[in-house]
Amino acid sequence: MSRILVLFAHPALEKSRVNRELAAAVRDLPGVTFHDLYEVYPEFDIDVRREQNLLVEHDMIVMQHPFFWYSTPAMLKEWQDLVLEHGWAYGSEGKLLHGKQALSVVTTGGREQAYAPEGLNRFTMRQFLAPLEQTFRLCGVEYLPPFVVHGTLGMIGEEIRSHAADYRRLLEAIREDQVDWETVPQHQRLNWSLDDVLRVEGEGV
Repeated sequence: MSRILVLFAHPALEKSRVNRELAAAVRDLPGVTFHDLYEVYPEFDIDVRREQNLLVEHDMIVMQHPFFWYSTPAMLKEWQDLVLEHGWAYGSEGKLLHGKQALSVVTTGGREQAYAPEGLNRFTMRQFLAPLEQTFRLCGVEYLPPFVVHGTLGMIGEEIRSHAADYRRLLEAIREDQVDWETVPQHQRLNWSLDDVLRVEGEGV
């Protein structure tokens, strides 16, 4: 069973509808450590050794956050800068994260058509996440296609709950190794067609 660490970063959770629902869907899952960075470090005084130990103890690193100015919230960037140290996470001696996997779970106010070459934002979400992908690749971590929830500004309750259920279903499948890993790289985002990447229990690989 894979151990999953969710690094949750939302600076104004009390104003959130979608991320709050997503978080509630996975917070109590066995095998999942839900780690709210803004709650634990309200003064940004990140405990680097604690964070590094958490990374070592888990197989999958999930970064859940709203998309802020085409990037992550400040806390998650600070976490990257401090925790992923040279000689520990990367470099000739930095191999403690090798073989792990990372996944971005991102919410955006804009709809999916805005994240395309012909759209308002000119680039795809996968292109915007390239710096994060390369950061983890440098650390020997496999970066999976993201789980992206678009169009949150106009989203209604049932739609939010559906995305939350998909998120929980995905983490449960990762935990139980019920993912068809060979098909995963074919997708721009994992929740585009979740049924295509999940295996029903008992199926062959």
